[in-house]
Amino acid sequence: MTFSEKMRDLFEHGAAATKDLAIKAGNKAQDLGERGKLMLEIKQLEGQTQKLINQIGLEVYKTFTEKDENVISRDQEEIEKLLTEIAVIKESIDSKEAELNARKNKE
Repeated sequence: MTFSEKMRDLFEHGAAATKDLAIKAGNKAQDLGERGKLMLEIKQLEGQTQKLINQIGLEVYKTFTEKDENVISRDQEEIEKLLTEIAVIKESIDSKEAELNARKNKE
């Protein structure tokens, strides 16, 4: 094998290795981006949950002060509605966390 053949072989293998590395880096960057997006969505959903919990507190306050009632029940229309919304959001959070964990475990 001549020197020029050796150099050509070296460059061909180097180019293939570089291409493979670029593909792997691209896939990793995409995965990290998707994981970051999931984490952001989870935080946003947690923020929505916190707002709904605050609204429940406001409803409890209104029940005691403005409506002058002494008993609060989860069956009260507004409380039930808020609890249902929270449950739906919690399911979404659980789903996104499961997807995030699956992506982390793929590594």
